[in-house]
Amino acid sequence: MNTRSAARRGAAVLGMALLLASCSGTTKDSADQGPAPAASGAANPAAPLKTGLKMTFLPKQVNNPYFTVVQQGGEKAAGELQAEFKATGPSDASASSQVTYINTAAQQRQDALIMAANDENAVAPALKTARQQGMKVVTLDSDVAADARDVFINQADSRDIAVKQVQLISEAVGGNGEIAILSATPNATNQNTWIEIMKQELAKPEYAGLKLVETAYGNDDDQTSFQKTQGLLQAHPQLKGIVSPTTVGLAAAGRYLSSSEYKGKVALTGLGTPNQLRAYVKDGTVGKFALWEPNKLGYLGVQAATALASGRITGAQGEKFSAGELGEYTIGAEGEVVLGPPTVFDAANIDRFDF
Repeated sequence: MNTRSAARRGAAVLGMALLLASCSGTTKDSADQGPAPAASGAANPAAPLKTGLKMTFLPKQVNNPYFTVVQQGGEKAAGELQAEFKATGPSDASASSQVTYINTAAQQRQDALIMAANDENAVAPALKTARQQGMKVVTLDSDVAADARDVFINQADSRDIAVKQVQLISEAVGGNGEIAILSATPNATNQNTWIEIMKQELAKPEYAGLKLVETAYGNDDDQTSFQKTQGLLQAHPQLKGIVSPTTVGLAAAGRYLSSSEYKGKVALTGLGTPNQLRAYVKDGTVGKFALWEPNKLGYLGVQAATALASGRITGAQGEKFSAGELGEYTIGAEGEVVLGPPTVFDAANIDRFDF
């Protein structure tokens, strides 16, 4: 999570979601996105799929385990569709750094850009310019302003993701005690969407025993997240649990807790990948966590980009497109496509997953 986003509905097999930094993620709620951009021209569902399309994948940051898996899914789809696919991006989760790569993709006349945004608004001007030049823009994991892209692939319904995390942390601490959130970056759309919904859930009577004492930000950086975990434990001696809706943060927190005096005393859950969390599940540091399957997220992103570039869809609500082995998808409000429900991982099933 170095494994974005909203009251708009977000996406993901939670189990898988944790894998990428961020979750490192950013899912946005449809209700907060504003009007969708006007589609240029009408869709032709029968249009032939174009081959040889040039696509750029721009993750929140490179060398992030979560986005590496997303990239693998994109590469698989690109191979099936005979498209040219390349991944590039900043080494830090920076919106300003992403702008440079967006501009480069436009200058290179890429047919499509598939990206996970570090900030929904900061990258919007560059994306709008790129679209005016003919490049299709698909966002995934973490959305941007609706008028700056064509389609948003949400890993899972945002509310489902947020509610599941509250359920998991409540179960882990027995429904009582102080808890904290370890997020990615302060501007990550999906993180903020999930956190807002989590707060709404925590205000319900059934969670009256839980007290959220702090939300910390590890910036989807392993060492920063590690240090923030230490800081949370020092600042809140009565802390009973930490929930981290980002794969980078969850793995870093697991690393800290597993070798500390707090192991077995402070519960940990959130969004992460099985390969990142396997050791911590087996040694008892983490009981359960959730995520979607990031490889399917990348696969669906490339399928949507191809349908857009081929003229089969424009991003309008109600349009349908075939997504290869994933089947048919229908575009929802604000150009959103939801991958599917999240998955919960624990000691009983974690060895069945390899990502």
